Amino acid sequence: MFRAKQVTRTLTLRLTIHYTVLEIETVLKSATPRPKSLYSPCYERTLQATGYIIFEEEDEKEMATSKEFRVAGKDMVDYICNYLDNIEERPPLSQVRPGYLKDLIPSEAPEKPESWEDVKKDIERVIMPGVTHWHSPHFHAYFPTGNSFPAILGDMLSDAISCIGFSWIASPACTELETVVMDWLGKMISLPETFLAGEQGLGGGVIQGSASESTVIALLAAKMRMIRKQQEIDPDLDQFDILPKLVAYTSDQSHCSVNRAAMISSVRMRVLPTDERNALRGDTLIEAMRKDRKKGLLPIFVCATLGTTNSLAFDRLSEIGLACEDEGVWLHVDAAYAGSAFICPEYRSLLNGVEYASSFNFNPHKFLRVNFDLSAMWVKDKRDIVGAFYTDPVYLQHGHQGSVEDYRHWQIPLGRRFRALKLWFVLRMFGVEKLQEHIRHQVKLAREFKALVMSDPRFTIEAEVILGLVCFRLKGTNTQNKELLDKINKSGKIHMIGAELKGRYILRFAVCAATTESCHILYAWQVIQDCAIEIRDGVNGYKNGIHSNGHNGTLSNGSNGTAEACISPD
Repeated sequence: MFRAKQVTRTLTLRLTIHYTVLEIETVLKSATPRPKSLYSPCYERTLQATGYIIFEEEDEKEMATSKEFRVAGKDMVDYICNYLDNIEERPPLSQVRPGYLKDLIPSEAPEKPESWEDVKKDIERVIMPGVTHWHSPHFHAYFPTGNSFPAILGDMLSDAISCIGFSWIASPACTELETVVMDWLGKMISLPETFLAGEQGLGGGVIQGSASESTVIALLAAKMRMIRKQQEIDPDLDQFDILPKLVAYTSDQSHCSVNRAAMISSVRMRVLPTDERNALRGDTLIEAMRKDRKKGLLPIFVCATLGTTNSLAFDRLSEIGLACEDEGVWLHVDAAYAGSAFICPEYRSLLNGVEYASSFNFNPHKFLRVNFDLSAMWVKDKRDIVGAFYTDPVYLQHGHQGSVEDYRHWQIPLGRRFRALKLWFVLRMFGVEKLQEHIRHQVKLAREFKALVMSDPRFTIEAEVILGLVCFRLKGTNTQNKELLDKINKSGKIHMIGAELKGRYILRFAVCAATTESCHILYAWQVIQDCAIEIRDGVNGYKNGIHSNGHNGTLSNGSNGTAEACISPD
């Protein structure tokens, strides 16, 4: 039996280790850190029985244990909370120049581990100067991107589990929760039951990364469905004989990703003109398909948009749907931004006609408080999707195939993250009512901004204001409007983008951050007015920003900064 005595080295405390006398003497004589083998839990229990303690300095800085992670994790949660709580103090648009970052960090990765404290210091020094703050209440560009604490918690758990959900067996909860919450979401927007998985339905929902991915997937599925159909008619046909005859259709207001989907799919895309409200009409589509059939071409796919990026226009879905049904053409509905609003009964009529669609998509990560990336896609007949993407090597097979979903067959990549968790957390921790309140509040703020624009005779409203986007322009040339936008963004006070609508350059004002309030709308309008004075001083009854009616910034329609209801029931 060894003699026992207690020995203590006074060192920076990193870990507490228990030793016998012989081991203590060995460590004290050695200039090297304690062997890694001494981290063994079994060994540590043996040493604990001796009751003797030595504090050893740990030279390595890597985050090797959950104890270290707890400290850094709590620190990061505090940083995130402080960042979001004070985001309004930061300029919404990054002001750095291209290439700024490479001069702030070494040209090669570190050979030795660095501490969390060192990494944390570089967040503000290196990263934050190059961040455009999408969740600032002064950010009014593009469309909103979702963010909430429940969604962040869901992503934290997903990252910890870190499964690759290419099949049911790879993590059954990853697959089954996705099926269930996609049915929840479908019911929230009153999708027809044919789109839901239910018990034994052919329909179902799947989480994609973006609306762009959903469009590509729908077009590829439509393409392969037509190729199989033609080969059934003539088995001697090769798919490359059929491919040049395939044609798809969309509007001149659809998102650029629709044309990109055609490029990826090697399918020609007809871009069709829209009406005076920037909507695609059924008769326009019918005429285009008739002309192509006369040329011996095969119409296979139509992408209709509910809430275009340029102006939030809504294609006439019922008219388009009837045309697609008559022609046997796949109808895909892209409602990337607007789709979240359909959880509110007053906006559900905007989805009328979806019953004709083969697939439907919207992004909860835009308007529904879910962090990117989470794009919800539903199909009426999953066999069309699976038929286009089916792959089943031996190493991915399992004993439950055929009775469960394997979502690798519903998407382009094989692997997939556990994204259903953050949607589940958001739906449970907000509930439908709170999500509806969020959407209604943002629409109200957009109407307030519309009223401000209408009160100023220097500006015109360029499109119907239906949800959280207001399209407007300064009365003048396209060049002057581009100059106005440039001044707005260079001010560093708010951030907006422009768009082109029927040859006219317009400014888009989107209500984005969940923390946006009326005071931010008024602030943004003041910034816009100040910038406009520099361009059009004295135009249309103005001088130095004073209205011709003698009031300075007073609304001429609506009271207390609010606008009349501007949504059209159709």
